[in-house]
Amino acid sequence: MRAVVFDRYGPPEVLRVEDVPVPSPGANQVLVEVAATSVNLSDWEGLTGSPGYARIGGLRAPARRVLGSDIAGRVAAVGSGVTRFRLDDEVYGDNLGLMGGFAEYAVAPEAALAHKPEELTFAEASTLPQAGSIALQGIALARRGQRVLINGAGGGAGSFAIQLATLAGAHVTGVDNAGKLDFMRELGADEVVDYRSEDFTRIGRYDLVLDLVSHRSVFPYWRALARGGRYLGVGGNVRTLLGVATVGAALGLLTGRRLGVLIVRQGPKQFTPAAERCIAGDLRIHIDRTFSLDEVPQALASVGEGCARGKVVVTP
Repeated sequence: MRAVVFDRYGPPEVLRVEDVPVPSPGANQVLVEVAATSVNLSDWEGLTGSPGYARIGGLRAPARRVLGSDIAGRVAAVGSGVTRFRLDDEVYGDNLGLMGGFAEYAVAPEAALAHKPEELTFAEASTLPQAGSIALQGIALARRGQRVLINGAGGGAGSFAIQLATLAGAHVTGVDNAGKLDFMRELGADEVVDYRSEDFTRIGRYDLVLDLVSHRSVFPYWRALARGGRYLGVGGNVRTLLGVATVGAALGLLTGRRLGVLIVRQGPKQFTPAAERCIAGDLRIHIDRTFSLDEVPQALASVGEGCARGKVVVTP
């Protein structure tokens, strides 16, 4: 099969397409003929090996030669212990543990997959497992009348988070680069901020801050919170996330403005509600562009460099 592989951390240029053996599923695994794989920021981190947590399991070289976790496709084979899926079933899921989606076939644990709703295309379904889970869990605390700020709101998880916060009745501020301001407004953001020209930690106080790209010290984030407010960091550099988990937690105990790291729960129970809301018409999936396997370097660059509006999808 054709797969996009890499052997060392680095820029997109280290990727190449190779013919490799089709993997065989283990006892509780499923072999999926991949129809679509969406690109997440975690793929970019896995490619570059940065932040440091991206190297867990592979300090000097990548633990997995093929990236791509959010897959959708058809079951091509099942392991001896698989009971929920049969040949040709249409499935989707977040295969973050094994990766392998930037290929024609990928092996995934049965527990990571769900049956794909017939109302969604393979490309649409592939956008939901990771980004949908982050958005649902990150915005779960939003309530009507609250002020909610989403940093990195023009990307995959952010585009869903804007819509969910708006549906909850919150006043939503979206932060991203200038090229995404109109896009965030279209999704429902009441206010938009270009982070390159304005510091969102100095423009107001918020009841909830969902930060998808944490790169600052703890204190500016604390300053941006209203009394009783909550800051949740998801992605970003290790120093910031450690600071939020330690100093931020202590500040929360002392001041009532709570800061913490969102530990995202994985699995079908976390992302299938996003699919249900898409089917109901509450959530809109925006696919910025679809790339081929040969174009995976460009696909990863568009996400890693912050150019993509919404989701980017790769189709073999």
